[in-house]
Amino acid sequence: MKTAVVVVDMINDFVSGTLKCESASKIIPNIQRLLNFVRKKKIPVIYTNDTHLPDIDEEFEIWPQHALVGTKGAEVIEELKPVKGDYIIQKRRYSAFFGTYLDLLLRELKVDTLVLVGLVTNVCIQNTAADAFFRGYRVIVPEDCVEAVNEEVQKAGIEYMKTIYGCKITNVDELMKKELVQE
Repeated sequence: MKTAVVVVDMINDFVSGTLKCESASKIIPNIQRLLNFVRKKKIPVIYTNDTHLPDIDEEFEIWPQHALVGTKGAEVIEELKPVKGDYIIQKRRYSAFFGTYLDLLLRELKVDTLVLVGLVTNVCIQNTAADAFFRGYRVIVPEDCVEAVNEEVQKAGIEYMKTIYGCKITNVDELMKKELVQE
């Protein structure tokens, strides 16, 4: 098993900006611990960041303008900034796979298992989990490293990923203790 951690949309506009997820701050310490742990083990870290073009993006028919290319809102939050050796992929849709080179990168890295962390559980995390499942990846979601706009939606997203895509649902401590020891 070769694992990569995919950090989804931990950007300023989702943590404190235009599309703020009110409870996003509670997962930051857990993601920090996980990233410190996996970097020491040389497990790849891949950031997939929502990034949009002003005015023309179809997503703006659903959501207000956010994560505009070249703005502070589209940047990873200070607490989780990428470090040398991390990978950064800009995405324009909910899934980190759609229209990006994520699948190619994972195959080049010989990764077969993804740990998904970040925002928002029932949107970008769930859509990325779906596309990972469709491509044959094993998916692990530490539920204390993902967050949604409210508890009901959080639980529904977690249950959906577990039931429909066979995602392993765990927490950051169990993940570091059991799942990542074979790396």
